[in-house]
Formats: sequence, C-alpha cells, structure tokens
Amino acid sequence: MTMRILTCAVVGGGAWGTAIADRLVRNGHAVTLWAREPDVVEAVRTRHENPRFLPGLPLAPGLGATVDLAEAVRGASLVIYAAPSHVLRPVVASSAPHLAPGAALAVATKGIERDSLALMTDVVSAEAVSHPVVAFSGPSFAAEVAQGQPTAVVAASVDPEAARLVQAAMSAAPFRVYTSDDVVGVELGGALKNVMAVATGILEGLGLGFNPRAALITRGLAEMTRLGVALGARGETFAGLAGLGDLVLTCTGALSRNRAVGVAIGEGQTLEQALAGKESVAEGVLNAQSARALAQQAGVVMPIVEATHRVLFAGQPPREAIAELMARDLRAERD
Repeated sequence: MTMRILTCAVVGGGAWGTAIADRLVRNGHAVTLWAREPDVVEAVRTRHENPRFLPGLPLAPGLGATVDLAEAVRGASLVIYAAPSHVLRPVVASSAPHLAPGAALAVATKGIERDSLALMTDVVSAEAVSHPVVAFSGPSFAAEVAQGQPTAVVAASVDPEAARLVQAAMSAAPFRVYTSDDVVGVELGGALKNVMAVATGILEGLGLGFNPRAALITRGLAEMTRLGVALGARGETFAGLAGLGDLVLTCTGALSRNRAVGVAIGEGQTLEQALAGKESVAEGVLNAQSARALAQQAGVVMPIVEATHRVLFAGQPPREAIAELMARDLRAERD
C-alpha cells in the first residue's frame, strides 16, 4: 500500500517533539517543528540538530522549524502536540484558530492537568473543537527514537480513522505503532508511570536493592490499573505498551528524567535542588499532585502516589514513607 504523504506540524521543540518531527520527516512527510526557543529553531534550521534538548543527534535535513505557532500549524493535516502538560492548554488555544478544518490532532504530552484534572486529550478537545484527537504514548526515550532504535508505542482514539492516520504516519522499520480505542487507559498509563518513576528513583537514591524496586513497580502498576478501571479504562491496557511497557522503561532506564529526580531526592537533595538547572520538565513531580487529587476524587486508594506526594511536598523523609508503606494492613494481592 502506498503511504500517504502528509503536511505535519509538531508543536513543542523539546526532546520528544524533536524526535517525533525527525521521524515524520524520515518517513517522507513535510514537517514544521514549532519551538518557543529561538536558539532551538535556529539550530534545527541551519545545523539540523537540537543541542539544547537532543544533543549529539543529527536531524533530518528536511525538517523545518519556526517560532511562529500559526505558521507551524497552518495547512497541516496532522498536528502533534508535545508541549509540557502545564502549558498545553494555552498552546493549543493559541493554535486552534489556525488549524486546518478536519486536521487530526495527536497528543504526545503525558500528564494530568493540575487544576482541572483533565487528561491531555480532553484539554486538546476542549480548546480545539471539532477535530479528531489521538493519544500517542508508550515506552519511548526520545534519544533512542532519534537514534533509530526499535521502539513500539500506541495511538489511541475513539476515532479509528484518526488513530490509523497517526499509525501510518509514524510507523517505520524501527518504529512500530499499535492502535487502541482505550484513550483513558493509554493516557493514564503515560501520566501515572512518571510518578512511579520518581518513587523508584527515590529507592535507588537511598541505596536500596532490586527487591524493593520490583515490589514498587508491580504494586505501582496495580495502583495505576485500579484508578484507570475506576475512570472507565480497560484493565488490560495497563498490561500493554502504554502501561507496563512505559512503566518499566521509565522506572529503570538511565535516560529517565523522573527517575533521576527521584534519585537526587533519595540521596538527600530537596525537591528544589533536584529540579534546579533542568532543561526538561520532570512530569512525575507535577503529576504526583494531580494523580493524588484525581485518586481522591475517584475514591481510589493509591498508597505509593500518596507516599511520593508526602516526600515531595510535605517533607516526609523517604525512609519513613517506605516504612509506612510496608506497615500497611495485610491484604490479598488482588481485590
């Protein structure tokens, strides 16, 4: 089957947005990357690299870049948003008047909006009405995607045609995209695994071993699934790429920003010290707040999320938080 060549925009010039844009160009599409930072735009245009967010990795020469959001999205039949979760809403709102009618919108941002507790696809749907929206998530370090390492992710939408459009646009020999209709499950998997990665990093920073890490990842997955099912997701989604796959990657991979923040806190740094000087956002810190609030709203018990929140924002010593987790009332593994 002949691949349909698309005009695409990627909104967000961080590591993940840049890697997505690079993949699209290498797949033959016409792509413009929007970045807020002029130095990123200049480097992508003239040197075919993004030294600020994706250093040392050459980008496809055909990738365009601009600081003008309207210019980036105008005429694009596929727009992929990869801005950080806390700025996604205003970015989408600013771009919405310039979107082409019928353009498909994919959301590569992982998170839960702090004030509204909305998922990222809900944010995009609210600000850019009458467009099909696709959640794009899975275990995918941006640097490895840009290096062409084998990667598998999920495109989820209630609009099957839109999910297949993203699947076809992004898929290549080293990059495999599966489709799903469980948007809530795919989105929550991508958001909640970041909180678990911070928690896992804290264990590592404390010098603890593989037993506690395995326990935390496994029980973290149980918490993620519990909340997801309560909010209408399918439990099996959390056993897939956007759940277990992304959880394992982010909790164990050396490239994980969220894990690195947790390690620093486990080693004794304050949250402010752990975040200082970081170019990229550690979404798990933001989502520890929103995930806790969402769980409370849904009446779902999430002990690891609660413990992580206490360590990050209430000053609880990490070892004390671990002791409290281990001292909880005994119960069956499955509810």
